[in-house]
Amino acid sequence: MSYCRWSSDDFQCDVYVYESCQGGFDTHVAGQRYVFKEPLPPPVNLSQDNIQEWMARHNKVSETLDHDSMIEIGLPHDGESFNDSTPGECADRLESLRAMGYVVPQYAIDALREEQGDVQP
Repeated sequence: MSYCRWSSDDFQCDVYVYESCQGGFDTHVAGQRYVFKEPLPPPVNLSQDNIQEWMARHNKVSETLDHDSMIEIGLPHDGESFNDSTPGECADRLESLRAMGYVVPQYAIDALREEQGDVQP
């Protein structure tokens, strides 16, 4: 299971984070990110009632990716990978990467903190 992927949030995530089968938690940092020329269509939450609407949006986003470009991120850890021993250490790393300017979703940090037990009920 991944905590987030580069494709998360319409390809606006600079990290791919998951629990490693070799132990610990892996973080891969992107070296490039998409720059969209036009705003993407509003998100559609998938349900039984709106499959066609969701597919239409998915197809539009896919088409946009074919025509838009990627730029170098240009931050110190572009293209690097890390392995942290615990979910809490991985959450710390993600917060550090975000502080440097990488796009890291808060929900990934929150999930790692919860798994570590750092979140109060």
